[in-house]
Amino acid sequence: MTTATAAGADATASAPVSPAAHSAGPATSSRAQRSAPSVAWLGLVPFAVYVVLFLAVPTLLAIGSGFFTKDGSFTWSNVSALADPVVLTTFANSAGLSLLTAVVGAIAGALVCYALLGMNPDGAVRSTVDAAAGVLAQFGGVMLAFAFIATIGIQGVVTLFLKNDLGIDIFANGTWLYELPGLILPYIYFQIPLMVITFMPALAALKPQWAEANLTLGGTRASFWLRIGVPVLAPSFLASLLLLFANAFSSYATAAALASQGSQIVPLQIRAALTSETLLGRENLAGALALGMIVIVGVVMALYSLIQRRAARWQS
Repeated sequence: MTTATAAGADATASAPVSPAAHSAGPATSSRAQRSAPSVAWLGLVPFAVYVVLFLAVPTLLAIGSGFFTKDGSFTWSNVSALADPVVLTTFANSAGLSLLTAVVGAIAGALVCYALLGMNPDGAVRSTVDAAAGVLAQFGGVMLAFAFIATIGIQGVVTLFLKNDLGIDIFANGTWLYELPGLILPYIYFQIPLMVITFMPALAALKPQWAEANLTLGGTRASFWLRIGVPVLAPSFLASLLLLFANAFSSYATAAALASQGSQIVPLQIRAALTSETLLGRENLAGALALGMIVIVGVVMALYSLIQRRAARWQS
């Protein structure tokens, strides 16, 4: 036994690769990998080009056109136009419409998420609702406006049914669908599915151990939601609410297709500044309006990022 052990030791000692070489091998390989130039960043090039073309360049153009005249001279006149009562009313309309649809969409979407929480995550109902929410959240613009016109427009299917068969005229007090109040329903239509998409992951991340600990300590379902569920989900709910507000505040196509006259919200006011003959020579006012929108949406998204960072602490 002693001889065999000694022979084994001699064989190990005479091996071509020493233990030191074994330990140095991975380190040398790791240094070689670190020193090798990485090309993984090339995968971000298309996204970077997209951000530059459709976010950075329009932002710079909005800032430039807001502070400079058509001849390139610096001026405050464009930005000072933001204090005009008509422009302030337009911003107030946009903020009010966005806040109303965001609150309604957030509450309704949260209730849908709560109903889905009791279903099998891999079941048919849950999968169908998730897929429908993903599609309907993107169903906007001219298509959504046409759907509402065909359904509850002046000659819409539902409008004629209510008027001819039930004697209910939903336009008895005016064509509200083509004015500012008419934007509420289409906006809520895509706000609720967006809330389901953004809030459902936070609701599904509630740990079952928390409910079990609440029951073990003598708590009830109501005490769980009041003392654990609501405080934990509050940052995620508020972050989703801010996201819905920014989504509605920057929407354009649906409003442009429905509201044929007037510029009740900021995106339509920008269109009017670019195309209206009554504002001839004030094309840069559109840049000042866009600058105001960028500031508001930037503040909202900064708050969203801060709240989302706080909400991510317990989800990790």
